[in-house]
Amino acid sequence: MADRPPTGQALSGQAPAERAPAHLWWQGAAALPSAVRDGLLGPGAPFELVTEPVLGFDHVVFARRPRTLRQMLDAQAATVPGQAFLISPEREWTYREAAEHIDATAVLLAERYGVTAGDRVAVVSANSAEYAIVMWAVVTLGAIVTSLSGWWTRPELEYGIGLTAPLLIAGDARRLARLRDGSVPAGVPVRLLGDLCAEAREFAGKIPGRADIGEDSPAVILFTSGTTGRPKGATLSHRNILNFAMVNRFNAAAVAAGAAPPASGTAAAGPGAGGPGAGGPGAGGSAAAGRAPRSCTIVSSPMFHVSGMIAVLLTGAAFPTTLVFPAPGPWDPRVWLELTARHKVTSWSGVPTQFWRMLRHPDASSYDLSSVMTVGGGGAVFSPELVRELRERFPRVRLGNGYGMSETVGVGTQTGGELFVTVPASVGPALPTVEVQIRGEDGVVLAEGEIGEIHLRSPSVFLGYWDDPAATENVLDADRWYRTGDFGRVAGGLLYLESRRRDMILRGGENIYPIEIENRLAGHADIDDAAVIGVDDAELGQVVKAFVVRRAGSDLTGEQVRDWCAEALAAFKVPVSVEFRNALPYTETGKLLKQQLEAEDRTRVAGG
Repeated sequence: MADRPPTGQALSGQAPAERAPAHLWWQGAAALPSAVRDGLLGPGAPFELVTEPVLGFDHVVFARRPRTLRQMLDAQAATVPGQAFLISPEREWTYREAAEHIDATAVLLAERYGVTAGDRVAVVSANSAEYAIVMWAVVTLGAIVTSLSGWWTRPELEYGIGLTAPLLIAGDARRLARLRDGSVPAGVPVRLLGDLCAEAREFAGKIPGRADIGEDSPAVILFTSGTTGRPKGATLSHRNILNFAMVNRFNAAAVAAGAAPPASGTAAAGPGAGGPGAGGPGAGGSAAAGRAPRSCTIVSSPMFHVSGMIAVLLTGAAFPTTLVFPAPGPWDPRVWLELTARHKVTSWSGVPTQFWRMLRHPDASSYDLSSVMTVGGGGAVFSPELVRELRERFPRVRLGNGYGMSETVGVGTQTGGELFVTVPASVGPALPTVEVQIRGEDGVVLAEGEIGEIHLRSPSVFLGYWDDPAATENVLDADRWYRTGDFGRVAGGLLYLESRRRDMILRGGENIYPIEIENRLAGHADIDDAAVIGVDDAELGQVVKAFVVRRAGSDLTGEQVRDWCAEALAAFKVPVSVEFRNALPYTETGKLLKQQLEAEDRTRVAGG
């Protein structure tokens, strides 16, 4: 059983001798009862961990793992063929029906459009069950899903198409309408997802040939946000995605076996209680338990983002889970509440803003939300105030959060249960198979407690950026450590996320992490929402500015906001200015658009 970094995985630098290095790996085996440990992790057990070479470097991996995504889905479909798998506003598919429709679509793609292993099929669409079916058909053939952002403009879509050279482009009418003559290379067909699924009926009953691919064959290209230039295509393999599936299966099995996470957090939360898109059975259900309870989640995050992709390619295949697709449109707390009550949703996964909006929705108490068992997210720190309110509203629900990104399939650290409640500022310990280091600007591993750049390594670290070796080399070193660009620190076996790199404020030599100030603002009784950015200052370089949304009926002033911050924060962290707004700008998935706030502030300053 591998419980430590594989042999040869040395630190790339030495931290100061007086403190331990900021280096985490999963140490949860020691915290499990011996019978549970042997049954889950022992030789021949379902989750035995071993050390094997992955792309030329030794990694800790699960010995008994599926080798392709379709292999995992087929196993699930054979176990629960009659359970609802996909539910759209128009119809639903059981696992058996979905597998048959996926097979027919795969045969269509192969025979009519010539799609084979390694080819790219681009999809640009709002979330839908048809999107999920086509995505599964593509990976069944060993081809690569190129997930183009549904928010992109025509030039951005043209860039993504030009970079990945897809053999076929599919999407919904609204997004495909952005393409014009010349947007798509000659000879590349463009089809509506609904039309493809309708065409596939001609091939009903046919089975696609076995794809000639391996674990490290690419499966999905997800585009990054492009905040430092044009978007880059993070290329994820079958192994990358399946490793996260195995991590979540193990966590669920540990909880089902009665091994609740200890205070150290080393036995991670069950799926749905942390990590983007996770949505399996939160309080039980696994190979160890011998049965699979019903699980249901809403696919609200875009499928061209890692969280939405995971929901479709991981959650529903790793666990018997019903995936509910809302009608296309902006994220709406009322729709979420209605779908939860109607379909008895068991798992909520989202970002803090979405949970705030649901908690404060005037009709929230009128919906039956008793089916919800897990609430969590990934990548954004939950303020202590949000954790407190969620716990008060859902005292029996398991809360959790995780840290990861597209380049790691969301795999990194995870927290849940009592650990999340008692230490909400942490994003938890390292997950099984994962290593975490905090490094300084010189690449040396820092000491525990020091803030530096977070580096991750696991079998879920991506293959690289599509057709961009320079960008890949910039973030992925020779030992396959991924430099995240995020700042954090390690303390007591836990990772604390301080800031995304682009959010950090540099004030006269002081590094300021906005999340600390935002957490303080969230605790004020008269503040509904808040965001903090750095604005230009001639003398100090940058200073702190806060954007605040007052609660209804409040007459809170900027000076009162500053006083509230000054009671708990150092003077240099107190906002120099406070701007009140009726609302803050968010994406359709509920993520705060700080870039928009920054741009609007620059425009205001430039206009005098």
